[in-house]
Amino acid sequence: MSAEAENKAVSPEQARMLAAAFGRDFTALEAEIAKVIVGHQEVVRQVLICLFCGGHALLEGVPGIGKTLLIRTLSGAVQLGFSRIQFTPDLMPADITGTSIVVEADRPDGSRQRSFAFSKGPLFGQLVLADEINRATPKTQAALLEAMAERSVTVGGTTHPLPRPFFVMATQNPLEQEGTYPLPEAQLDRFFFKVVVGYSGRADLAEILERTTTGRQQQVAPVLDAATLIAHQELIAQVPLVPSVRDYVVRLTLATQPASADGSGTGDAGRYATPMVSRFVRVGASPRAAQAIALAAKCHALIAGRFAVSSEDVRAAALPALRHRLILNFDAAAEGVTADAVVRNLIETVALTAAE
Repeated sequence: MSAEAENKAVSPEQARMLAAAFGRDFTALEAEIAKVIVGHQEVVRQVLICLFCGGHALLEGVPGIGKTLLIRTLSGAVQLGFSRIQFTPDLMPADITGTSIVVEADRPDGSRQRSFAFSKGPLFGQLVLADEINRATPKTQAALLEAMAERSVTVGGTTHPLPRPFFVMATQNPLEQEGTYPLPEAQLDRFFFKVVVGYSGRADLAEILERTTTGRQQQVAPVLDAATLIAHQELIAQVPLVPSVRDYVVRLTLATQPASADGSGTGDAGRYATPMVSRFVRVGASPRAAQAIALAAKCHALIAGRFAVSSEDVRAAALPALRHRLILNFDAAAEGVTADAVVRNLIETVALTAAE
């Protein structure tokens, strides 16, 4: 074992304490958000998992279901700077990243000195809401997604680091297609989770009316600071994956990859594919999917107060990590088969332990 690994190793007692502290903070944050956000517990949890894992979330849902309110509430509960970008077809990359401007200053001799200074754009928040991302042109979308991946922006040849923690929650409306620019699959792959937000139920809708039409206002108190959140992000990476669980993550990811039509696939493509994948999937998930599943499964374990990942943690993370990373074929479109249906079939059929 290397010296670095020995320094990071924790005793069983330390592991229990760290997991318990993580679970308390995560649950407290969920409870604080629930003061404002009615229902949608699974949506809130998946967004928080993205935040704690250092990833970004793509939310898909109709307008008016509280996506903006969720991230505003989250920014107050975690004491992070909030920034909102409303994506439109005329939005340019410099409008979100920032630009160099001319600054004038007085010299001692009375003359004016001109120089360039970088003016930061709204992307330099810590919690950034990219509202209706599919309304912007591909060039602007690419500027955002590059910043998400690199955690920095380059303007005029100078690289500017983004603040830590840095979390982007992008939204898109699944109904309106005219005047939109759907995200390419390569860019969708940059999102840690895709979270589907549905309608509120009867009881939740009644509670929403009670809170919003009677003058009642819920105040959110900060329960975490940036330093604590970053420490939790680092803790997640330290949670061990036993070989059998790691292999399950690998096989679950490989099971999304069908053999190529001409049989010229490389690696294990097609070897682990299920019949449903072979029939309806054109392109499977990338290694980023396996990374997202593994990290999210570690987060699930810590939420439950455990410093060890189970196969059930992996199953809980699979759907939001895989649904946007599968490209279906024409047969799937003709028969109304969705990516969610394919992933659920994978969860049900891929064995927890390898046969060989």
